[in-house]
Amino acid sequence: MTFDPFGDFATRGYLRNHAGQKDMAKVKDLEHDAFRGNVERALHNLSRVEILSFEDVKKTHETLFGDVYPWAGQDRSQNARDLHVTKGAVEFMFASHVGRGVDYALGQGNDVATMRQKPGEVMGNLAYAHPFLDGNGRTIMTVHTELCRRAGIHIDWSQTNKTDYLNALAGSWKLPARGISTPTSNRMCAPAPSIGLSRPTRCAAYLGLVPKKRP
Repeated sequence: MTFDPFGDFATRGYLRNHAGQKDMAKVKDLEHDAFRGNVERALHNLSRVEILSFEDVKKTHETLFGDVYPWAGQDRSQNARDLHVTKGAVEFMFASHVGRGVDYALGQGNDVATMRQKPGEVMGNLAYAHPFLDGNGRTIMTVHTELCRRAGIHIDWSQTNKTDYLNALAGSWKLPARGISTPTSNRMCAPAPSIGLSRPTRCAAYLGLVPKKRP
């Protein structure tokens, strides 16, 4: 069944995308192109903010996906307040709690010591908030990449793959801390930089948008 929170898929396409596309493969291509074209600008904008806030997360989403969705930058409390989003057995935060969930995760992530010690927990808490109707993973990854830079670390995604990562997140949401397990996080963390990829390229490479290779 197609995700259709606005109830107008037949006339306006998937989530009212600008192109009016109903073909999900083509919608994903549009998202792919938008992310690749805008991730560097999004990271640059984040790097200029002293303390990241929920508003910065929303602006990041708008930067990344404004070319695809007219509602980009709006969180679920603004455009789907009465919709409860689930994924399999996982129930994400209620729309009315999204802001508080992101604020909590950023409270951890903006603290360098906490970010260095618990990068997986920060990632898990951001993901559990699930602030947007679509584009959550790439938006959160972009914000998390900047938080890692500030903490002087990066996540070496070459030691895992997307399936393992998503399974770890799904499992962590069933736990009180809602973070990727500490052993996994520590194994994947390293002082920055330890691989020869730019931040935007590392972020995009993990998400499968560019080949994982050194320039």
